[in-house]
Amino acid sequence: MARILVAEDDDNVRAFVVRALEMSGHVVSFAEDGGLALEAVAEADGAFDLLLSDIKMPVMDGIGLALSVSSAYPDLKIMLMTGFADQRERAHGLDALVYDVLNKPFSLAQLVEKVADALAGRPVEIVPLARSV
Repeated sequence: MARILVAEDDDNVRAFVVRALEMSGHVVSFAEDGGLALEAVAEADGAFDLLLSDIKMPVMDGIGLALSVSSAYPDLKIMLMTGFADQRERAHGLDALVYDVLNKPFSLAQLVEKVADALAGRPVEIVPLARSV
């Protein structure tokens, strides 16, 4: 059982993720945007096992949140999620700070597996890009 903070501005996605993680036995807190998530991390003095954040959000996006959180709490694991390919590319330079980026839409099984991998510290599986001939 881990303590997880979910930062997601879409009500439906947030509810899905929170329920899925709670059903997996985790204690889950959530925030509707990056600014509120940063406040939650600070109020808890970084006492989360994982921060799972959308990249594209109002107030403070997931990348800004990851940069702020990792500088104050370098041991807090961070995983991002996005439905936008260009946002995933923005996160590429954060490899040292972010465990991985989960592409939306994702299934319950994919979410639970990726969170378990992050919490266990398992290496990220690199999937080679398809090459056109």
